[in-house]
Amino acid sequence: MNMDSPKLPHNTSLQRLQNVENRIVRVMELAGGVMDELANPGGPRKDLLNNNCGEFMKLIKDIQVTLREEIKSVCEYRPFEKCDYSARLSSEIACKKLEHVIAQLNSMKEIVDQYLSLA
Repeated sequence: MNMDSPKLPHNTSLQRLQNVENRIVRVMELAGGVMDELANPGGPRKDLLNNNCGEFMKLIKDIQVTLREEIKSVCEYRPFEKCDYSARLSSEIACKKLEHVIAQLNSMKEIVDQYLSLA
Protein backbone atom coordinates (compact mmCIF):
# COMPACT_ATOMS: atom_id res chain seq x y z
CA MET A 1 0.00 0.00 0.00
CA ASN A 2 1.69 3.21 -1.14
CA MET A 3 0.23 6.39 0.27
CA ASP A 4 1.64 9.53 -1.32
CA SER A 5 5.28 9.90 -0.40
CA PRO A 6 5.95 12.80 1.97
CA LYS A 7 9.12 13.56 0.01
CA LEU A 8 7.31 14.94 -3.01
CA PRO A 9 8.08 18.66 -3.12
CA HIS A 10 4.62 19.64 -4.38
CA ASN A 11 2.95 18.28 -1.23
CA THR A 12 1.98 20.92 1.25
CA SER A 13 2.35 20.42 4.96
CA LEU A 14 -1.40 19.88 5.28
CA GLN A 15 -1.33 17.25 2.55
CA ARG A 16 1.52 15.43 4.31
CA LEU A 17 -0.38 15.54 7.59
CA GLN A 18 -3.49 14.23 5.81
CA ASN A 19 -1.37 11.34 4.53
CA VAL A 20 -0.19 10.70 8.10
CA GLU A 21 -3.80 10.64 9.22
CA ASN A 22 -4.60 8.08 6.50
CA ARG A 23 -1.64 5.97 7.61
CA ILE A 24 -2.82 6.11 11.22
CA VAL A 25 -6.25 4.87 10.12
CA ARG A 26 -4.57 2.03 8.24
CA VAL A 27 -2.42 1.21 11.29
CA MET A 28 -5.57 0.97 13.41
CA GLU A 29 -7.20 -1.28 10.80
CA LEU A 30 -4.15 -3.54 10.82
CA ALA A 31 -4.09 -3.69 14.62
CA GLY A 32 -7.78 -4.59 14.64
CA GLY A 33 -7.19 -7.27 12.01
CA VAL A 34 -4.38 -8.76 14.08
CA MET A 35 -6.58 -8.76 17.18
CA ASP A 36 -9.37 -10.49 15.23
CA GLU A 37 -6.91 -13.03 13.90
CA LEU A 38 -5.52 -13.72 17.38
CA ALA A 39 -9.09 -14.27 18.62
CA ASN A 40 -9.81 -16.71 15.78
CA PRO A 41 -11.11 -19.97 17.34
CA GLY A 42 -9.16 -21.97 14.78
CA GLY A 43 -5.95 -20.23 15.77
CA PRO A 44 -4.16 -17.37 14.08
CA ARG A 45 -2.72 -17.71 10.58
CA LYS A 46 0.96 -17.02 10.97
CA ASP A 47 1.49 -15.67 7.44
CA LEU A 48 -1.35 -13.16 7.85
CA LEU A 49 0.00 -12.04 11.23
CA ASN A 50 3.51 -11.64 9.81
CA ASN A 51 2.28 -9.60 6.85
CA ASN A 52 0.03 -7.38 8.98
CA CYS A 53 2.70 -6.85 11.63
CA GLY A 54 5.31 -6.05 8.97
CA GLU A 55 3.03 -3.50 7.31
CA PHE A 56 2.13 -2.10 10.74
CA MET A 57 5.78 -1.52 11.65
CA LYS A 58 6.57 0.03 8.25
CA LEU A 59 3.64 2.43 8.56
CA ILE A 60 4.63 3.37 12.12
CA LYS A 61 8.16 4.16 10.89
CA ASP A 62 6.77 6.22 7.97
CA ILE A 63 4.50 8.13 10.36
CA GLN A 64 7.40 8.90 12.70
CA VAL A 65 9.64 10.09 9.86
CA THR A 66 6.94 12.32 8.39
CA LEU A 67 6.01 13.82 11.76
CA ARG A 68 9.68 14.51 12.56
CA GLU A 69 10.05 16.31 9.22
CA GLU A 70 6.89 18.32 9.87
CA ILE A 71 8.06 19.27 13.35
CA LYS A 72 11.39 20.42 11.94
CA SER A 73 9.68 22.46 9.24
CA VAL A 74 7.43 24.10 11.85
CA CYS A 75 10.50 25.02 13.90
CA GLU A 76 11.99 26.67 10.81
CA TYR A 77 8.79 28.64 10.18
CA ARG A 78 9.24 32.39 10.10
CA PRO A 79 6.12 34.41 10.90
CA PHE A 80 4.96 37.25 8.72
CA GLU A 81 6.62 40.59 9.40
CA LYS A 82 3.53 42.20 10.85
CA CYS A 83 2.42 39.15 12.82
CA ASP A 84 2.60 39.86 16.54
CA TYR A 85 1.26 36.53 17.75
CA SER A 86 4.47 35.28 19.34
CA ALA A 87 5.15 38.67 20.95
CA ARG A 88 1.62 38.81 22.34
CA LEU A 89 1.87 35.24 23.58
CA SER A 90 5.21 35.95 25.28
CA SER A 91 3.74 39.06 26.89
CA GLU A 92 0.72 37.16 28.17
CA ILE A 93 2.94 34.44 29.62
CA ALA A 94 5.15 37.07 31.27
CA CYS A 95 2.07 38.78 32.76
CA LYS A 96 0.81 35.48 34.20
CA LYS A 97 4.23 34.80 35.69
CA LEU A 98 4.28 38.27 37.25
CA GLU A 99 0.78 37.78 38.66
CA HIS A 100 1.96 34.54 40.24
CA VAL A 101 5.07 36.20 41.71
CA ILE A 102 2.97 39.08 43.09
CA ALA A 103 0.56 36.60 44.69
CA GLN A 104 3.49 34.75 46.27
CA LEU A 105 5.01 38.02 47.54
CA ASN A 106 1.66 39.07 49.02
CA SER A 107 1.42 35.72 50.80
CA MET A 108 4.94 36.16 52.15
CA LYS A 109 4.09 39.71 53.31
CA GLU A 110 1.01 38.43 55.15
CA ILE A 111 3.11 35.78 56.89
CA VAL A 112 5.73 38.38 57.91
CA ASP A 113 2.99 40.74 59.14
CA GLN A 114 1.43 37.92 61.19
CA TYR A 115 4.81 37.04 62.64
CA LEU A 116 5.53 40.67 63.55
CA SER A 117 2.10 41.11 65.15
CA LEU A 118 2.77 38.10 67.40
CA ALA A 119 6.18 39.38 68.50
